[in-house]
Amino acid sequence: MSKNVFNIADELVSNTYPGRGIIFGRTKDNKRNVAAYFIMGRSENSRNRVFVETEDGIRTEAFDPSRMTDPSLIIYHPVRVCAGRTVVTNGDQTDTICDYLRQGKSYIDALRTRQFEPDAPNYTSRISGVINEDGSYSLSILKNFTSDRTSNKRFFYEYDKPVPGLGHFIHTYLCDGDPLLPFRGEPKCVRIELPLQEFADMMWDSLNEQNKISLFVRYIDLETGKYEQVIKNKHVK
Repeated sequence: MSKNVFNIADELVSNTYPGRGIIFGRTKDNKRNVAAYFIMGRSENSRNRVFVETEDGIRTEAFDPSRMTDPSLIIYHPVRVCAGRTVVTNGDQTDTICDYLRQGKSYIDALRTRQFEPDAPNYTSRISGVINEDGSYSLSILKNFTSDRTSNKRFFYEYDKPVPGLGHFIHTYLCDGDPLLPFRGEPKCVRIELPLQEFADMMWDSLNEQNKISLFVRYIDLETGKYEQVIKNKHVK
């Protein structure tokens, strides 16, 4: 395997806490786009969540509402389909992006109005992605830039011709730590060579057992726009 192409299972197994992660790519047969999103957590409040399907995507929801102490930053719509595009993010910037797309504006315009999360001392990066109707896709990360937490670094990555069997992986944290350091560098190129269920099972089994919370994987047909998906939750209602 090329040193520039990574095995997603190895990436997940070797990192106990990448935080939240997005993978976009193309199936090996070049017929479907792939979108995957997972969440992890270390606090009781963060771990008390599940993914729930909605009309236009998914949302996070408290597994046990009586134990939810603070819904801000952890209850949101990670996935929405709007203006013909699939939007995946780790926060309420999903809604910001959708609002802009419906107005004929770009996801970049939308994210220029946003910044990293105000969750001291980690100041979690906002990761976002958009899959276009033609199958091209984009990924972005908004990171803290200065010690006084007043400035952003915004990075945008665009992939106009996805390669069959390959995708790109970006996550919020470099690894576990205190405070948590942000992801560094470009999104990692990873192999996507398995059918939907096998790919979802592989990712789920590779995520740290203690920290994993939920996983979403969707395969989108390039011709019809129809999709198949898998949702996995550590807590099952």
